[in-house]
Amino acid sequence: MRTFSPVAESLVIALACAAQTQAQVLRPIGADDLCVSNGEITRQGGELKIDTASSRAELRYPTAQTVEIRFTYRGPSYADKPLASGEIRRQIGLKLRAFNQCNLVYAMWHIEPDTRVAVSVKRNPGMSTHEQCLANGYVNLGPTLSGTPPPITPGSPHVFRAELHGAELLVTADGHPAWRGDIGSAAAGLEGPVGLRTDNARFSFSYFAEPKPLGTIDEPCIHSAGD
Repeated sequence: MRTFSPVAESLVIALACAAQTQAQVLRPIGADDLCVSNGEITRQGGELKIDTASSRAELRYPTAQTVEIRFTYRGPSYADKPLASGEIRRQIGLKLRAFNQCNLVYAMWHIEPDTRVAVSVKRNPGMSTHEQCLANGYVNLGPTLSGTPPPITPGSPHVFRAELHGAELLVTADGHPAWRGDIGSAAAGLEGPVGLRTDNARFSFSYFAEPKPLGTIDEPCIHSAGD
């Protein structure tokens, strides 16, 4: 693993821009298009808002695996909810290939206690609900190239984007590459919608994905304690 040099960063950004122009234009996703399986997502003016200590949501229909969240950090949640490890981590992230609550890919931007972008796969074959798999099955993935994202402070706006083309994942933070690598073997066989996740932090945000494909059927929304 190494950080991007200016030349390498320019190349990765150029490749990302080229891929974006080939894909459909992303559009803002409304609350009605999200299955909020944990926590609460509300509307505030033209944006969405999260105040709960944790939130989990997925699109109700499949799209290509390119997704972006434009957010403003509004500070710590009013009550903390430790992760399964006991850590109080403040973070915001994107779900990819969310087959179900036990099998999916995460790209997370840590706010506290550290500042970095982490990618992990949660795999629990034969399980589908949080009650079955709890916080088991996580594997942290190492990038081939990485960069340190800027710190997130209350009131600061940011853009977090993930593009998964085949097995190659590129994650950018405020337009700069933060994680790039191959997730092929770890995420092999996973198919599902994109989504989002937050822990122990409050946000105002807009969420962007590809338009809803014609002829798709919305999946039932299952509420859970988390994933």
